[in-house]
Amino acid sequence: MSFLSARGLRKRYGGQEVVAGIDLDVRKGECFGLLGPNGAGKTTTLRLLLGLTEPDGGEIQVLDLPVPAKAREARVKVGVVPQFDNLDPDFSVRENLVAYGRYFGLSDAEITARLPGLLEFAELAHKADANIQTLSGGMKRRLTLARALVNDPDLIFLDEPTTGLDPQARHMIWQRLRALLNQGKTIVLTTHFMEEAERLCDRLMIMDHGRIIAEGAPRQLIESHIEPQVVEVYGEGLDAWGDGNGQLCERLERVGETLFCYTHHGEAVTQQLCGQTELRYLSRPASLEDVFLKLTGRDMRD
Repeated sequence: MSFLSARGLRKRYGGQEVVAGIDLDVRKGECFGLLGPNGAGKTTTLRLLLGLTEPDGGEIQVLDLPVPAKAREARVKVGVVPQFDNLDPDFSVRENLVAYGRYFGLSDAEITARLPGLLEFAELAHKADANIQTLSGGMKRRLTLARALVNDPDLIFLDEPTTGLDPQARHMIWQRLRALLNQGKTIVLTTHFMEEAERLCDRLMIMDHGRIIAEGAPRQLIESHIEPQVVEVYGEGLDAWGDGNGQLCERLERVGETLFCYTHHGEAVTQQLCGQTELRYLSRPASLEDVFLKLTGRDMRD
């Protein structure tokens, strides 16, 4: 069952088409990732799917409701975690949840009944009466996630949910998202952390310049777009080593002071490097980040 679908979705600002006729389907119970460099069209796509921006073309269905025609009715049934926390700084943790629940037309009795579970989910029961300004960044992010669940949505949109968090807080958010998936929730996730996408997403699509350039399961994308092993080589004599050992690498890429060797023969490459005292190296399996950089390039996007 498709919980969310789009066909031929388009949006233009001025002379630039920022979403250029994309199709997508999100299935019940999966985590679907939307990846891309800055300016790829991810945020605009999210806004179109939520009915916050009017499309120039295409069709959208959210939980069997047409968007934007029935966008308000659809948004009542979904949860949204924005990229930046927009909690009310004058309210306590509890009051933020209560106020948000009222936006969905929930009675105070309904909200009160849901509060213990939401606070427990966010591990903030001990902070229920604390002011927002006293919370750490990780606590605020967990509260924003819990707030998005106040209406018990089946479909949840998360826009870069772990940006700015330390590793401990990031891993805790990942645990909470896995718990939601285990409960049968459906998640649409945008992120700049390739490790996050690789860990959480059942399927994902990579966008660039408003178009879909790749789509599939993370492991499938890695296997189809990149060699299985990557050896990063540093030090003096990089170019000479690459010229003399290119036959071991299916693809060589020089980036600054690093030479990336993409290969099916990682062990042979590292054995050859063992005798090169002027060179250092790191050998690792290929990752989703390698795929992302190959498809979208390494140039900075502003």
